[in-house]
Amino acid sequence: MLRIGFVLGLWLIAALGRDVTTGGAAAQSSVVTIPPANYHVVHGWPELPDNTVLDEVSSVAVDSSGSVLVLQRGGRQWPDSDVLDTTPIAVPTVFVLDGRTGRLLKKWGDRLFALPHSVTVDRQDNVWVTDVAWHQVFKFSRDGKLVLTLGERGVAGDDGSHFNRPTDVAVEPDGSFYVSDGYGNNRVLKFGPDGKFLSQWGTKGRSPGQFDLPHGIALDGAGRVFVVDRHNARVQVFDRSGNFLSQWKNALFVEPQDIAIAGDGAAFVTEIGAEGALPDRSGVYVMRTDGSSAGRIGRRGNYDGQFIIAHGVAVGKDGEVYVADFFGRRVQKFLRGKG
Repeated sequence: MLRIGFVLGLWLIAALGRDVTTGGAAAQSSVVTIPPANYHVVHGWPELPDNTVLDEVSSVAVDSSGSVLVLQRGGRQWPDSDVLDTTPIAVPTVFVLDGRTGRLLKKWGDRLFALPHSVTVDRQDNVWVTDVAWHQVFKFSRDGKLVLTLGERGVAGDDGSHFNRPTDVAVEPDGSFYVSDGYGNNRVLKFGPDGKFLSQWGTKGRSPGQFDLPHGIALDGAGRVFVVDRHNARVQVFDRSGNFLSQWKNALFVEPQDIAIAGDGAAFVTEIGAEGALPDRSGVYVMRTDGSSAGRIGRRGNYDGQFIIAHGVAVGKDGEVYVADFFGRRVQKFLRGKG
């Protein structure tokens, strides 16, 4: 749940303490300077029709054609009471944009979700959506046809056929997939291509292999599973069987949100920072394959290239980076180099 104030931070180059552990052995910490990453925002992107606006934007994904799927909540909010509305959202929740021009191609998802959290597109352009109010995971074909539903609507659980507010999905090339589960269960589940439950790992805690809100999940080309462990302020790395390999625990991580991995292995981690804290640590961190940081995209703010809440992130096939700004109610596009 997001309860972050609208406090603008300071643009400040900060120090990073990196503690990467592999196989349970801690490496020495080091302090390095984090410069701004070599990316620029694309001004005027997206280009929405008149009288068309986004609401709270929780997630973003890119398909094989370069179209950008934006998940927005259509006025539905996560209340302070933590009692979630389970009635369907009446308006479209998935906006599909042309990645190049930013023009709206289509909208869908009306009356399909109650509180959608993440959107993922696999290699066959199937679309996966998690819903934290209904405790479910949905798979749609590229044309929006529902082909698979996991979990029991409105019923939380901790077995192989139930979730408790699942947060994200990552899909293998063969169609098997992982679900980070999430706000209630602190675990990762693995399923076969047909949706059959295969295995799970994780309990609540701070030790390697434990979680305190697994919030985002992604795979690299080698099949490693990267899990954003939000309240433990780290990213954990596992093999396909759930064996712990390493962790990225940076001094600048406060509440990391999501992760996307590019074809060259570079990772992009969204960070919302801490309310009112200086230096401002919000933005998108560009991470090398060893867990060190190569720089930061953006900072806290409401102008182009800045974020109020950098929540979701996706990377296109040419390296373009898309960021879902939750309270900013927008999605932004970034390209390498100077604008």
